[in-house]
Order: sequence, then C-alpha cells, then structure tokens
Amino acid sequence: MGCTGSSRSKGEGLWTEMRLMEEIGFITPTDLIRSESSKKIRKPKPWKHSQPLTRTQLRQMRDEFWDTAPHYGGQKEIWDALRAAAEADLTLGQAIVDSAGVIVQSTDLTTCYDERGAKYELPKYVLSEPTNLIRDS
Repeated sequence: MGCTGSSRSKGEGLWTEMRLMEEIGFITPTDLIRSESSKKIRKPKPWKHSQPLTRTQLRQMRDEFWDTAPHYGGQKEIWDALRAAAEADLTLGQAIVDSAGVIVQSTDLTTCYDERGAKYELPKYVLSEPTNLIRDS
C-alpha cells in the first residue's frame, strides 16, 4: 500500500491476497488461474498479417492449426471447445468456454487453461481475420 493517500484497487488486493495464500499453501496455482476464469471474452484487437492473405489461405492456416494443436498437449475436448468458441459469436463462445471449464487468461482467447492447468495458446488468425485480407482470385 505505501503512503496514506495510496490504495489498492479491489482486484489488485484480491490477487495479492490469493498470491499470499498460494505461497503458504492454502490454495494451489490452479486455484489462482481459476480465479480468472470468469473473464468475459472479446474479439482480438485488429491485426495485420506479415503479408496479405486470401480467405482460402487463412482457412488453410486455421485448418492446419486445429489439426495439429492437440498433438502439442492438453485435452482434445478442450481444443474442440476452443475451436467451437473461436468460430462462434461472442455470446455462444462465452457459453462454450464456460461449460467446458476453460479458464480464460487473455480475454481474446489467445491464452487459456484447462482445470488441470494445461495451457492452450491460440494464434490470432484462428480468432479473427487480419486487416489485410484480400479477395480470392
């Protein structure tokens, strides 16, 4: 806290208290992650790919990612839920991650965890279209 005029925000104080509880063994790191699970998801900020892409190229990149992602760890059911959420509108996507027990670390879904603590990282190209998307010829 510091000076008399300073104060912690409500979220900062809770996070600090939970960190202390984790350090002395009252809660686990998974409990800390779970405390963040009520985050509302949102669309990623606009982004630009290093080179313009067509919809076909973007679809191929997405398919390749979803086909290989489960091989890098985590549960296939969580990968399937993340894909469904990424391809849905925000309301349905939120319902999907909530019902699957996905712990949302980054509200744009780029970083998530499952209840066992496995980390799932999603590239922006599976979550939204780049600003430099071009028409297929």
